[in-house]
Amino acid sequence: MKIKEVEYAIVGSGTAGLGAYSRIRRQTDDFVMIQHGPYGTTCARVGCMPSKMLITAADHAHEMRHGFPFGIHGEPSVDGEQVFRRIREDRANKFVGNVLKQIDKIPEHVKLQGQAKFVANNQLRIDDNLTVQAEKIIIACGSRPDIPQELLPVASRIYTSDNIFERTDLPASLAVIGLGVIALELGQSFHRLGVKTRLYGRSGKTGDLTHPQMQAETLRCLSQELDIYLQGRIIGAWEDSDAAVIAFELPDGSVITESFEAVLVATGRVSNVDQMDLHNTDIQLSKQGIPLFDPQTMQCGDLPIYITGDATSDLPLWHEAYDEGRIAGSNALIYPSTETVRRKTPLGIYFTDPQMAIVGQSFRQLEGTGIVIGDVPFNSPRHEVWKKTQGRMQVYLDAHSGEILGAELLGYQAEHLAHLLALAITHKMTADQVLDMPVYHPSAEEVMKKAVSDARYQLR
Repeated sequence: MKIKEVEYAIVGSGTAGLGAYSRIRRQTDDFVMIQHGPYGTTCARVGCMPSKMLITAADHAHEMRHGFPFGIHGEPSVDGEQVFRRIREDRANKFVGNVLKQIDKIPEHVKLQGQAKFVANNQLRIDDNLTVQAEKIIIACGSRPDIPQELLPVASRIYTSDNIFERTDLPASLAVIGLGVIALELGQSFHRLGVKTRLYGRSGKTGDLTHPQMQAETLRCLSQELDIYLQGRIIGAWEDSDAAVIAFELPDGSVITESFEAVLVATGRVSNVDQMDLHNTDIQLSKQGIPLFDPQTMQCGDLPIYITGDATSDLPLWHEAYDEGRIAGSNALIYPSTETVRRKTPLGIYFTDPQMAIVGQSFRQLEGTGIVIGDVPFNSPRHEVWKKTQGRMQVYLDAHSGEILGAELLGYQAEHLAHLLALAITHKMTADQVLDMPVYHPSAEEVMKKAVSDARYQLR
């Protein structure tokens, strides 16, 4: 077996791995990048970008159907083959293509292909034919979709976010398993493109907004459009007459049985670290089998091993993954010293309609800590013009200082208001300081101003 000795080994060349590479390559060329599977990040290949292309197509169809309040009438003719062809072509030429251009710039001699498994703290075996001896190792191995055991009998009809965009046409009907970000974004999109769609939840929770009123408003808004079973469990699945049949037990004990051409499983992703033989290392693991690490250094204990990106199962977001990769790379360069890094203001967005966002600390994190809540409907004059008044917005202020600590949003154009609030939270701005900023009339930002004003009025 061949042995390759290097100072650094980066396991994975996705967003987090590229972040680590961006730091290490500035200091040395004594490293390897080990990739298992095709190049191109999760975001570009199967995540952020193809999903937004599907959402955009669905939104065009939806707006065409609902133009009658504006004097515009029509029914869209949806060409499913063209929808998917456009996704694949733009993904290949623009998004994955741009990532591959970055990969092509990495010297060939440092790129290794294969499955990396630990033999010891500083030793990796690649596909049983190469051993990499590395002084420092960065784990950026990513994640994969989780498929519940009870759905395996219909495996031939199951899609996940990893392969749904490889379809060549729309299915006639689709069961969506899950009520998280992927399930809601893609489920709503398929529904708007004319697919008979049913969404199955488990816990009774829709999306990630944490205030009870925001959760209730989310369900109210989405249920007006989508068929949702909020809570229950799958008790059976089988194939019958070219369809997948799902038996779902509701909380009252009744069972609903329905048939679908296809099943989209979106119940979460699992870290690929379970395939790396971590038992051969001194890494301490959580109950879920994920390495314990410091989120401000990305270091696993005091070992020269770092973990980043989706592999942590912590913050599966593009901007967080890239930041974590850079933090890990920077700390690997100075090992055994460490440098703690202040993480960015938390920001998560659902590109549903209405959009959802959590900025800074959520209500659940702040509950009972002495806050005031600005709570307003999403009905600014501009939203009235758009006829997009669904949803609510809450802003959380420190009850004594008036500093903005967090917010939860549900409404049209929420993504832009969330970024403004993230800027305010990052710079520790108070309600008064935010209200000193100009807000043009009419604009979506008036909702934010109204929510901050409502909270400011309640300060002691």
